[in-house]
Amino acid sequence: MKIGIVQQSNTPDVEANINKLKNSVRELASQGAELILLQELHNSLYFCQIEDTACFDLAEEIPGKSTKEFGEIAKECKVVIVLSLFEKRAPGLYHNTAVVIEKDGSVAGKYRKMHIPDDPAYYEKFYFTPGDLGFKPIETSVGKLGVLICWDQWYPEAARLMAMAGADILIYPTAIGWESTDTDEEKERQRNAWMISQRGHAVANGLHVAAVNRIGHEPDPSSQTNGIQFWGSSFVAGPQGEIIKQASDDEEQNFIVEIDLKRSEDVRRIWPFFRDRRIDAFGEIIKRFID
Repeated sequence: MKIGIVQQSNTPDVEANINKLKNSVRELASQGAELILLQELHNSLYFCQIEDTACFDLAEEIPGKSTKEFGEIAKECKVVIVLSLFEKRAPGLYHNTAVVIEKDGSVAGKYRKMHIPDDPAYYEKFYFTPGDLGFKPIETSVGKLGVLICWDQWYPEAARLMAMAGADILIYPTAIGWESTDTDEEKERQRNAWMISQRGHAVANGLHVAAVNRIGHEPDPSSQTNGIQFWGSSFVAGPQGEIIKQASDDEEQNFIVEIDLKRSEDVRRIWPFFRDRRIDAFGEIIKRFID
């Protein structure tokens, strides 16, 4: 399968961002991509740097404007697209939601972000209700997509449950970056931890992992911080954690990665982690903490 990655910087102009994304989808499709991945909350700036009720105006219903527009592009280009949208579910009820668009332009399924951070410059709990759709792969013409979102990528339980439910690949739309006052050494530790965690999910579950992050500097509208420098570094790893392709940490980049989904079966035969799991001894994993 050929996977297209769109690593893009955004501006306050939502329509311009969307048009740039559409052009990237067309470009990657013309190069043979079958599945195209977009970054977290790709239509706008990362608005969660502040708590502002006006930002809720960015939300949209699903299905809605974005699913219609990107559905038309998916049908035109005959590709599967993974979107990441600010979902307005009902008055006062909003989610951070990934939507998978099938090659015919229809909605194949959606996933609502389960783990919601609340850190300086990442005030997502103000905007998003935790997901309630569980960890269920989305069936598509290119395979079963285990779609998770950003903060989910730090949790091995989420990756494991997607794998146990039959996911062929784990996909992480992402918006993560550096705070300018951190040292260069700390910045590198953070990015390495981000990559190591996801590569670990690939190894532990014998699956390919694809993470697509945004790029560029986005200022803090409140001026309380120096904004976020998103570190890009979008990558695809194989089922032994090997990096197949990695993007720049400071430039926009579109690229295609060709993977062999059959490798998962081969790797699981030589590293039979699923066979040896002691499920009889894992009951306490559902506790918050073991005293």
